Amino acid sequence: MTYCQKCGIKNEDDAVYCNKCGAPLDITKKGHEKDMNKRCEDECAGGKGGRGWAIFWGVIIILIGLFIIFEVILKGLSKSYPDILGWTNTVEFGWIFAGVIAIFIIIFGLRILSKR
Repeated sequence: MTYCQKCGIKNEDDAVYCNKCGAPLDITKKGHEKDMNKRCEDECAGGKGGRGWAIFWGVIIILIGLFIIFEVILKGLSKSYPDILGWTNTVEFGWIFAGVIAIFIIIFGLRILSKR
């Protein structure tokens, strides 16, 4: 049953207007949806339609791609071109990327906690 916000009378769930006063009943449904959206924005990390999670996973994917480029491709090519790419064998990119990912996860976690 749907209650009219204007007069408080019970109406059928599928009713569009109040049986007693004629006030539109879909306002309560829209209000409920607005409350749910607000609640999701308050509770979710990125909010409804927020970009928080998209940015988080985007950065992680970019870092994984860079890791593959440096660790697999450049170090593999350094065997063929030691004069140009010899420096890639002296740098451990895994630790650098792991550190960047860890810092990014910490920042994102603090962002989540600051919204509560």
